Amino acid sequence: MIKIKYDVNLMKFISLFESITRAEVKDCFELGEKLVFIVKEGNIGKALGKGGSNIRRLENMLKKKLRIIEFNGSLLQFIQNIVYPSKVKDIAEEDKIVTITPPDSETRGYLIGRGAVNLNATKDIVRRYFDIKDIRVI
Repeated sequence: MIKIKYDVNLMKFISLFESITRAEVKDCFELGEKLVFIVKEGNIGKALGKGGSNIRRLENMLKKKLRIIEFNGSLLQFIQNIVYPSKVKDIAEEDKIVTITPPDSETRGYLIGRGAVNLNATKDIVRRYFDIKDIRVI
């Protein structure tokens, strides 16, 4: 788990996000070009808005791509939320190493990403809340 600090910009983003969506934000950070919001459990529907209307509105206002993930206290469910909408056959954890089993090679490729960019992003997000050594896609 990482000690989380916010700068003024991130605090402004959180405030704007909460005022537009009425969803509670647990965390917010920049990941590459994207702004990632972690919302509290049960707030994902509010955050997205009808047909994704809140997301589009915020993306236009902030001129940034957004990614919204619902937090979950369970490590395995949280990882499922991060990789959504990709379907996975199984997610297992053993000795702080998480193993994700995708249903096919196409999904496996997406979960890893070119140059492992998606896999590394998933690891970074999970490490903010859970003490894990590694995530592997098999």
